[in-house]
Amino acid sequence: MEERLTAMTIAGIPPAPLPADQALQRLREGNRRFVQHIRIPDAAGERSALAAGQSPFASILSCSDSRVPSELVFDQGLGDLFVIRVAGNVVAPSLIGSVEFAAATFGTRLVVVMGHSRCGAIKATLDSIQHSVDSPSENIRDIVDRCRPAVESVVHAAGPNVDGQRLVHEAVRANVRQSCAHLRHGSRLLERLIQEEGLMVVGADYSLDTGEVDFFDGMPR
Repeated sequence: MEERLTAMTIAGIPPAPLPADQALQRLREGNRRFVQHIRIPDAAGERSALAAGQSPFASILSCSDSRVPSELVFDQGLGDLFVIRVAGNVVAPSLIGSVEFAAATFGTRLVVVMGHSRCGAIKATLDSIQHSVDSPSENIRDIVDRCRPAVESVVHAAGPNVDGQRLVHEAVRANVRQSCAHLRHGSRLLERLIQEEGLMVVGADYSLDTGEVDFFDGMPR
């Protein structure tokens, strides 16, 4: 953190974009600290140094659930992450635009779509599919409808006797994969950055029980 802040303050020049694989390793290390309750204090003067500009090294598209704050989960400080939060970590045009903005403006080359265990949006989608439960508003229905294709595929594959918790777990992951695919193939800008500049879109699943993040989709080989 101190090295980054120093680079930002010298002549007002932000540091060079962090390659996607290095950004991913930094998130892994931060999550390990979070799980082990090891915290690195923020550098002195961090807030004032960032007032003039930001240089986040990764973008995180995650659920709005209050138990899943990306900055804490990955043990990162002010200015480190460009965080986009929406119920069900769904992808809509404005959310793609937010990811594009970070990639084009700040040079972020890692995008993480992070779902989490026992997601309410996924449970609502399952209720809609299995029990015809209607959403209380058209706006909530829009979120459910965006989750529906991924969740339906899991329901159809699972059959009638699958364990409920297992079904939610698999549906969360399928929904993350779907959002990753939308980002990879629903934006000409992101497609170009993937092909030409090494941008990575990675899917992850956060455990409310352990605090661990499992990166499971789009990982480098």
